[in-house]
Amino acid sequence: MNDIGSFGKYGKVFQEKIFQCLVADTTWASQIIEVMTPDFFEQKYLEYLTKCYFAYFEKYKSFPTMPLLITIVRDELQEGSDLILRDQIVEFLHRIKTNPDVCDLAYVKEKALDFCKRQSLKNALEDAVDLIATEKYDSVVTLMKEAISKGTPSTTGHNFFEDYDFRFSKINRVTCPTGIPQIDKKDILNGGLARGELGVVVAPTGVGKSHFLVHAGSEALRVGKNVIHYTFELSERAVGLRYDSNLCDIPSNEVVDRKDEIVEYYKDKDLGRLIIKEYPTGAASVLTIRNHIEKLLLKSFVPSLIIIDYADIMRSSRSYDSLRHELKLIYEELRNLAMDMHVPVWTASQANRDASNSDVVGLENMSEAYGKAMVADVVLSLSRKPLEKSTGTGRLFVAKNRAGRDGILFPIHLNTATSKLVVLDNTSEMSLNEVVSLDNINLKKTLKEKWKQINNDS
Repeated sequence: MNDIGSFGKYGKVFQEKIFQCLVADTTWASQIIEVMTPDFFEQKYLEYLTKCYFAYFEKYKSFPTMPLLITIVRDELQEGSDLILRDQIVEFLHRIKTNPDVCDLAYVKEKALDFCKRQSLKNALEDAVDLIATEKYDSVVTLMKEAISKGTPSTTGHNFFEDYDFRFSKINRVTCPTGIPQIDKKDILNGGLARGELGVVVAPTGVGKSHFLVHAGSEALRVGKNVIHYTFELSERAVGLRYDSNLCDIPSNEVVDRKDEIVEYYKDKDLGRLIIKEYPTGAASVLTIRNHIEKLLLKSFVPSLIIIDYADIMRSSRSYDSLRHELKLIYEELRNLAMDMHVPVWTASQANRDASNSDVVGLENMSEAYGKAMVADVVLSLSRKPLEKSTGTGRLFVAKNRAGRDGILFPIHLNTATSKLVVLDNTSEMSLNEVVSLDNINLKKTLKEKWKQINNDS
């Protein structure tokens, strides 16, 4: 561990740690950017890197990953530019990537605000020398006041009765459609799952979670979006064949025999790109996913949609005694991934046993961790009783929706041979009251059965 005393008064070691904090904790970086400027760094290579890091955020509203930052810097510092600066940057980035020293980062973040105030005052004093020499004393006073105020957030919040233009401005919400028009319409998802959002589909085993994810991925491909599909149960080949079935409308049991037809079909289509990556059950964490995406970014593959099948069987970055807490952490990390990558993320969650015979699967049926629902932006559920499976029918329920209406139930048809899901024709959505009524009916039925069982046992 580095000795805190070796930092000096916010010297080189401390400033390098500051940049490490920026890269390691993007949430903290988005907060400190309000008071920090690149010229606070006394080392030229740190000033340059911070400038690139902040400039990317200002343009894309998300911070670049380390591999992407390296690519940006490498492209900007071509041959013939400042070779010393380039070598310093390469050495520093290589050092923090291969041997990251995370000691003292909590201390550094705690002292970062004081560092900003000190550097701001220092820069102001240097600028004041020239102003004093030209007797521009009013400018000196203004300059010092601005420096002293550093550390105070640049915005004081939303002034409700004055900031009308801000509140009513059109927000450019970039979405990936689900391929279900009734869900994608304006008053529900308003186009689909948006960048930075986490969507979860909940269902009991064998009801159709994986088919829904393939359906959503296929629709994204049709509109030209790039998709990464992570699978932890099925093989890459099996998932690929499901996409073939959906995109080409060919039953899964015929796909292999109709290879030539499928290959020819794709030649005439302007589809997005699809990467399917398999990991063994319980082997991949969100960090594993991040590292894989960073490799793809270096190969110029920029995802428009990330699909994870499914989050409940991932490995968390930290172990807990309670599975409930561990799963909540995984979902928090997935939502952070969506926000950091500026990409929508769809995943699935296992429903508990009580959901198997339910007419409607609700948030309370999310297995092991109700906290998962708190993290997600959108939660959809699938219900298909054994008899309904034979007819391919079921129900799709909007259990949670931050983008619009929720509590809506749709009768659906799910074709598992082609992984296609459609809302049944000549049917209408059900209101929340109707859904609650169904739940009450189901509850009464369950109680009657339990009472009958008790009497028989006695």
